[in-house]
Amino acid sequence: MDLRLKDKVIFIAGASRGIGFGMTEGFLAEGAKVVMTGRGEASLDEAKAALKDKGYDAAAMLTIAGDMTDTGNLKEALIAGEKHLGPLHSVIANVGLGRSPLGYDVSDEDWEADFKQNFTGSVALAREAVRLFMARDEEARAGTNVIFISSIAGVNALGTPLPYATSKAAINQLARTMAKQVGRYGIRINAIAPGNIIFKDGEWEKRVEERPEDWTRWIKREVALRRFGTPDEIADAACWLASDRARFVTGEVLVVDGGQVR
Repeated sequence: MDLRLKDKVIFIAGASRGIGFGMTEGFLAEGAKVVMTGRGEASLDEAKAALKDKGYDAAAMLTIAGDMTDTGNLKEALIAGEKHLGPLHSVIANVGLGRSPLGYDVSDEDWEADFKQNFTGSVALAREAVRLFMARDEEARAGTNVIFISSIAGVNALGTPLPYATSKAAINQLARTMAKQVGRYGIRINAIAPGNIIFKDGEWEKRVEERPEDWTRWIKREVALRRFGTPDEIADAACWLASDRARFVTGEVLVVDGGQVR
């Protein structure tokens, strides 16, 4: 199926590793151009070099380092992306980390830090993206969209830290509510809720290396497809949602978890 993404410009926060890197490659494979953002300039340069080694055109990639939870930084990044690659078609809020412990006894500082990272940054990016889209006329903003990367921790209670799970649930509701508000202008808002995604130097790889039998047993018990997911499988979902093939899909939280959520 041709997703008709050739030369479309996609902005991806957190593009240097894991799911963000997988989505970057997925969109490049579809012929899109990608604005790659992240906190570290060195990691972005490494990611771009790795993609060039795979045969992707360096001219189709723009790297911008900065804190994407900072409104000033992300505004500058959005503007730079349009200046260098062209009008943005899709903006993907792929931000999410957690520092808080398990259990109910979580400090105010940990709640605030995790919410800023997992929720507030995504809110700001989506708001500034929509402002950018709304500055165009109706024809020019047709097909524009925002995709949040959420988590199944925001869909089901899975025993994850409270701030992480709560912030991801908030992202899901943000996508649904914002979609209602901007749909009349032709802008789509959706979220993807990944399950357990394994990749190099990621948290799941570390856990499996430490206790391979335990985690293999757990994944086979909890996940219908009896395996971990991979970044390219999230990328496939993102490419479809960003494309005009999903032009009648908005306000959705697309669970991509191999059948874990019940």
